[in-house]
Amino acid sequence: MNYETTTGSRRGPRYIKRKKRSVGSALLKLVTLAAAIVSVSLTMQMLMPVVTGSSFATSSGTVSGSGMALMDRYDNYISNSLSDALEGLAGVERPKKTYFLSDLDQIAPEPNPDCWGTTKDPSSLQWLLDAAEEKLGITDTVFSTDVELYQGTEITYYLDDTILCITWKQVCHNCIYTISEVKIAHGSQFRRFLADGTYGSDKQYYPSEMAVSVNAVTASSGDFYKFRSWGVGVYQNTVMSVKDITDTCFIDENGDLIFAPAGTFSDVEAAQAYVDENNIRFSLLFGPILVENGVNVVPDDYDLGEINKGYARMGLCQVDERHYLLVAANQEAHSYYSVPTAKIFADQLIAFGVDKAFSLDGGQTAAIITNDRLINRPTYGMERQISDIIYFATAIPDGE
Repeated sequence: MNYETTTGSRRGPRYIKRKKRSVGSALLKLVTLAAAIVSVSLTMQMLMPVVTGSSFATSSGTVSGSGMALMDRYDNYISNSLSDALEGLAGVERPKKTYFLSDLDQIAPEPNPDCWGTTKDPSSLQWLLDAAEEKLGITDTVFSTDVELYQGTEITYYLDDTILCITWKQVCHNCIYTISEVKIAHGSQFRRFLADGTYGSDKQYYPSEMAVSVNAVTASSGDFYKFRSWGVGVYQNTVMSVKDITDTCFIDENGDLIFAPAGTFSDVEAAQAYVDENNIRFSLLFGPILVENGVNVVPDDYDLGEINKGYARMGLCQVDERHYLLVAANQEAHSYYSVPTAKIFADQLIAFGVDKAFSLDGGQTAAIITNDRLINRPTYGMERQISDIIYFATAIPDGE
């Protein structure tokens, strides 16, 4: 990368000496690529009946599952290989590389250690915001270079061509808020991981353990679905359970949050039809819905989360397209003790500028992990073992 960072912990910095490409070698590569495209295309035509036969069709007629994953990877390979082949050709515009992840892959690519950095000086990060605008088109961030950090803490950040992450702590209304702001290039980079990678597993792990195991750039505790499975449980496009007495947050193929208030679905069939129609990848339970269309919609009463009491809270928020906040509110020191009610929490999220927000399991469950490190201080000062996390990942393949 052409900017200064302090490096992360997964691997040591990588230094790659790039060779200048000649026009002749690029042309040769382009010819070779063209032959490869023809070969792969013929192979795909022969395999297509097998691929579509092994996948399943949704109610909208869209091919899903492993068949769609294979076709998407084929398209992506051709596009990115063409971009590589055209590098170094004067006067030829290269197509921009595109990357995405498959839900069939449990582990995401490993973040590039050269892309990590930390600082205690928010004002020094204007270059990061400028670079993020160039790479990801993000012009408005919740993070500001004049933010007042919680005393003695630092900012952790990561930027590559597919993801921006900035994580920091600040004081709001006598409470410590830990905020991880994320912008991704593709909705598939918003992911969920279940303990042991299996829906319904009885195993439980610390959120930081799960985040490390899947190469998360940033992650948070999830809904602890195995402990309380109210709502509409969806995993890999399939409805797993319907106990529709609490709110549900659906995540679609674009990475958008879609809310369903309690009582929306009467049975599995109705819920599955909705999942198919709206290309839902997975869901998150717990709740309640905190913010919708920028408005505080916290109910006066709710069956989970002690919403009318001061409580450590965890919120998943969407600011705009593929732009999110993970927010934890904790009592981290004796001088900052005022943990919020759900309504106060929602008001603060609105002040941050979010359009949508959903409450995940709070208390000791609430945890935010960035670059393999637990950032907030959970209740009782330590993580608890839980059943799941949500996380954001780079989409750049390992070694590229």
